[in-house]
Amino acid sequence: MLKLALPARPLPLPLAALAALALPAPRPSTAPTAAPAAPAGSAQSRLRYVVAPTGNEARYRVRERLVGRDLDNDVVGVTKDVSGRLVVEANGRVIADSSRIVVQAATLATDQTRRDNYVRRRTLETEKYPTIELVPTTFAGISAPIPAGASRTFALTGNLTIHGVTRPTTWQVTARADGAAAAGTAKTSFTFRDFTLDQPRVPIVLSVADTLRLEYDFRFTPAR
Repeated sequence: MLKLALPARPLPLPLAALAALALPAPRPSTAPTAAPAAPAGSAQSRLRYVVAPTGNEARYRVRERLVGRDLDNDVVGVTKDVSGRLVVEANGRVIADSSRIVVQAATLATDQTRRDNYVRRRTLETEKYPTIELVPTTFAGISAPIPAGASRTFALTGNLTIHGVTRPTTWQVTARADGAAAAGTAKTSFTFRDFTLDQPRVPIVLSVADTLRLEYDFRFTPAR
């Protein structure tokens, strides 16, 4: 389940730092005279990226076992209704108060309408808490821009809000430079109790695992 906050941000997807690292630095102007460079840390020096119109998908995964079945089943809820922006300093530091990745919780859908209705009404309570939000804060394990054609894996931390509860989360991110865009996948996991979520209990379901996994396939492009 998922400002999936599965992520890319952030995505996003959290996720703010990856945009600064995965995207190539702007080319210097070729004009004969150039304006003085903006001081580091100033608003003019910040890099801004937005969730691209395509290439973004948030997912939740949870294991369940149905009555009369011997094997567990992986339930997957998916949505492409993801929006947001990432703002970072030129050195990759996240501007948390300007960065946010938002997932519309009511659009998460599995292969069963009855299950989706239960999750919306009882678990996520989407009429009261319509969005899942992720605010990226820091990253670790990467210290240089990602070369074209290469990918890097690193950790991103961010504040995830689900069901009105905000908690710090750590995401494992794999990012790559894709032309002028930054693309990749972010993943994290937590329990139902972490976000005061009602663990589904219905007659046809024998058991539902306590661990939820979030995944966010992200694509960010420079803001215009």
